[in-house]
Formats: sequence, structure tokens, C-alpha cells
Amino acid sequence: MNKTELVQSLANATEQSQAAASRSLDALIGIVTEELAKGGEVVIPGFGSFKRAERAERSGRNPQTGEAITIAASTVVKFVPGASLKAAVNAKGD
Repeated sequence: MNKTELVQSLANATEQSQAAASRSLDALIGIVTEELAKGGEVVIPGFGSFKRAERAERSGRNPQTGEAITIAASTVVKFVPGASLKAAVNAKGD
């Protein structure tokens, strides 16, 4: 599902126009992004949580040349699914 399909589904589920659903989705993405950029965490009970994590510097290989390289440390976003989401994904009888 891409963003356009998500907006259409959101509009249908909430009986809003696609423009209003798109603004709502954009606002949600902006709020989550701002909170994570500030160092915070976003928890949506039953769905999951978005957290920042530090990735240490590590060594790797250039796949084209095989040369050893150093991959710089970075901050990444991790998503940890909630219990309800896990249960829905793992439900039998698909």
C-alpha cells in the first residue's frame, strides 16, 4: 500500500474527503517526525512505538570492490509493534 492508497482507505474509514485525510496523515507524520527529532518517543497503544536508537560505527565491505570500509555511527528509528498489531498479523485463517 502506498501513500495514495492509504489516504483513500483513511478517507473511506473516517468518511472524510481525500484532501482532509491527506492533511491528517501529513500532520501525523510531521508530529511523529518532530518528536523523534527532539529525542522523544511516540507510543500508540495497541499499534506500537517509534523509538530512536544509536547505531555504533562498524566495519563493512564495498560490494563492488570488496574493499574494507568504515560505516559511520548514526541515529536510526526503530518501530516496535504492539501486542494487538502482532496478534492481527499472526492471526490464522488468512
